[in-house]
Amino acid sequence: MKTDAFALRHIGPREQDVTHMLKTIGVDSMEQLIYETLPDDIRLKAELDLEPALTEYEYLNHIRALGNKNKVFTSYIGLGYHPNIVPAAIQRNIFENPGWYTAYTPYQAEIAQGRLEALLNFQTTVIELTGMEIANASLLDEGTAAAEAMSLLFDVRSRDQKKNNVNKFFVSEEILPQTLAILETRATPIGIELVTGNHESFEMTPEYFGAMLQYPGKYGEVFDYAGFISKAKQHEIKVAVAADILSLVKLTPPGEMGADVVVGTTQRFGIPMGYGGPHAGFFATKEEYKRSMPGRIIGVTVDVNGNRALRMALQTREQHIKREKATSNICTAQVLLAVMAGMYAVYHGPKGLGYIADKVHASAVTAANALNKIGVYQTNSNFFDTIVVKADTSKVRPIAESKEINFNYIDAETISISFNETTSVNDLNAILAVFAEAVGKSADKINALSSDIHYPKNLERTSDFLNYDVFNKYHSETALMRYIKMLERKDLALNHSMISLGSCTMKLNAAAEMLPLSMANWNNIHPFAPLDQVEGYTTMLKKLEQQLNVITGFAGTSLQPNSGAQGEYAGLMAIRAYHISQGNGHRNVCLIPASAHGTNPASAALAGMHIVVTKTLENGNIDVEDLRAKAIEHKDDLSCLMVTYPSTHGVYEATIIEVTKLIHENGGQVYMDGANMNAQVGLTNPATIGADVCHLNLHKTFAIPHGGGGPGVGPICVAGHLVPFLPSNPIIPTASTNDVAGISSAPYGSALVCLISYAYITMLGAEGLRSSTENAILNANYIKERLAGHFDTLYTGEMGRAAHEMILECRPFKENGIEVTDIAKRLMDYGFHAPTVSFPVAGTLMVEPTESENLEELDRFCDAMISIRKEIDEASADNKNNVLKNAPHTLAMLTSDDWNMPYSREKAAYPLEYISENKFWPSVRRVDDAYGDRNLVCSCAPIEAYMES
Repeated sequence: MKTDAFALRHIGPREQDVTHMLKTIGVDSMEQLIYETLPDDIRLKAELDLEPALTEYEYLNHIRALGNKNKVFTSYIGLGYHPNIVPAAIQRNIFENPGWYTAYTPYQAEIAQGRLEALLNFQTTVIELTGMEIANASLLDEGTAAAEAMSLLFDVRSRDQKKNNVNKFFVSEEILPQTLAILETRATPIGIELVTGNHESFEMTPEYFGAMLQYPGKYGEVFDYAGFISKAKQHEIKVAVAADILSLVKLTPPGEMGADVVVGTTQRFGIPMGYGGPHAGFFATKEEYKRSMPGRIIGVTVDVNGNRALRMALQTREQHIKREKATSNICTAQVLLAVMAGMYAVYHGPKGLGYIADKVHASAVTAANALNKIGVYQTNSNFFDTIVVKADTSKVRPIAESKEINFNYIDAETISISFNETTSVNDLNAILAVFAEAVGKSADKINALSSDIHYPKNLERTSDFLNYDVFNKYHSETALMRYIKMLERKDLALNHSMISLGSCTMKLNAAAEMLPLSMANWNNIHPFAPLDQVEGYTTMLKKLEQQLNVITGFAGTSLQPNSGAQGEYAGLMAIRAYHISQGNGHRNVCLIPASAHGTNPASAALAGMHIVVTKTLENGNIDVEDLRAKAIEHKDDLSCLMVTYPSTHGVYEATIIEVTKLIHENGGQVYMDGANMNAQVGLTNPATIGADVCHLNLHKTFAIPHGGGGPGVGPICVAGHLVPFLPSNPIIPTASTNDVAGISSAPYGSALVCLISYAYITMLGAEGLRSSTENAILNANYIKERLAGHFDTLYTGEMGRAAHEMILECRPFKENGIEVTDIAKRLMDYGFHAPTVSFPVAGTLMVEPTESENLEELDRFCDAMISIRKEIDEASADNKNNVLKNAPHTLAMLTSDDWNMPYSREKAAYPLEYISENKFWPSVRRVDDAYGDRNLVCSCAPIEAYMES
């Protein structure tokens, strides 16, 4: 046995366990199990052509050497990305802590109260600094948040009869270039006409429904937008503002100027630049738009005892409900990064943030004054952190780069310099020395920061912010460390027990994969750094693209989309651009099976497609005859089919080759949703089944942690004819054409966490990847057989096997008065997070164990489910005072002097022997979602105060 092989550490079942599990399933070998599970006509004939697997030790040496090829210059580039100080207490206790980074999206609120409180802190920070009424729990980055703002304003315009058919959207030329590219990509398919220009000379006319401004402008100028917003309101034009969050500590918030939406990024609140991400975008708006708001909102409610509790609010906004009528396809967030940014605000508090903002502004003012003295004149009339100077770029740049300094070179004689939290007096003297040498003058040494203010007095912030206790009591490291630990103890994460979520693949996030994220030569690089400074990144990203090409069987990959839904959208936009290039722009019909993920129809609608739903059979498979009829009916306008494989029902459909051939015969392309790629790698691939494009969830199949609901990465892999239509970037081009100008803000999206997937593939190699897929199938089928006779599996393949996941039938239990939610809540008492509830079939559980879980953990889960099945049998519809209906049971409930339940405390808390060794206590009882939605509170404000107001 190769004890240094990474596969041995990543894959859960031991060799002797596999023998036992195969026997339980009723097969003689792994090969027989795979034969009975996977259709033979799509089976790969050869091993994946990947380099030999590295051990953990070899990989860490490799990645250090590769990282040393990156040059970490001092960055003053700005454009929405800034060096900052990540507080060590936050880096160690959150960023590097599996208790935070391995948690799942907080759908099960009772075991996610810590993360929910941290996100409420984030929302409160955003609300208070922007001056708005409501904020969500983060978006993907600033550019995509701006696009969501445009979409929201386009959606709400229909409430105004005068604006119902208006489609023009004004964008200030001060907008960040990467944001403009995303707006251009998003606008055209949904019928928005973008008009870019000077906001001061913009002529407001009735055909505009909205406008977007940048505050401060892209090169640092601080404008007073109050007059523009006031005039826009007179013309019934709604205004979104993309704002720098640190500047809002000192400048009048856009909400106080009357803005309708405020967006931006919280990257400079203690999040590493990471060559572009992941970073938590923010989105704040007026409460009247809450039903159109994208993403997730955390709200305050109560549990069944009336105690304060938190949960995700307004969940009917999710795409699984609205589908093609959803105004956004965003179903995720950047939770881990939002938690860090919120905790940064908690740690520093309003006074600390004020100190940081003052220091940043003083650095800019001091530099401007010093440069003016040597004839390098600063041209911004007003600024916060960014100055613009006139100098010969050809002379300045080589000198600056020889001193490992990066500025933003606007043109041959114009340079912008963005200052940040890390800037010191020594840094200012280094900057001054560069320009002094370039102009041939000597400069007086800077010894102290200026106290001058260089933004308008009327724009100086006068309103208080962050006065709540949480932002004013954890300013020592001891206090913060204990607060973070208190919250962590309220959350059930993968470091406690298996999270068996179907469709979500909560697998091991190995420590060796995670360690490089903390290395400065990977996490401290600006996304627009010159390419000759990022050789390590370029090599790693290109290798990862090649690895994904091999795994999928495709010709090209874009790593830019920074979520699965963004990947769906990017793939459909590539198909759209391809059809247009062929003179077939009229092809806009997208066929989507009824069982598809809810983001599929939402993404298709955003790509300007007309959705036609196709039927599924009773066994859960695609109804091929209905698909054939609809493909033929729409053959003149057919754009594509969106298909998930294995199916959303956890089955390898034997007709998949027939299905993809049918689409191609009628002029369409095949988009494969990669949500279930964990059941394909090394056994089959999208190219083999006949797809033209797929997106991959790197946060599922390829081991990037879910982080409590994000970060995610959703790259797309495409066949050769679609390669020219991969997304690009206006500053660092990543594609050969600009048919799709940009999907995310950074050229390579959330580049930093791509290191994790690169590590996963590099350390597993071809054999390890295939073995991972086989063991995922093994674990799923083992659970299926162990639960047989207790829970029926709703759908299986031709030979009765599940793929890597299965749907457990729970609807008959309604006869006993038990709903699937009761099972989900009772599992908390057994120390488990529930499987996926009521998706894709209402009243069911979808279970996916992944390959990372060992036999002992699988058996614990099965024992828990079998025990719950006995509890279901004991329940009756006319008596709701039972152990399932009262679940989960909290410590406070179990230790109370009052106990009037018809079952023992021991049965409530310790129904199986293993639980006593490692008991997890839910911190609240079952939450009341309806109460929270009726009384929506999305900040730290007490619910009573909100209701009184």
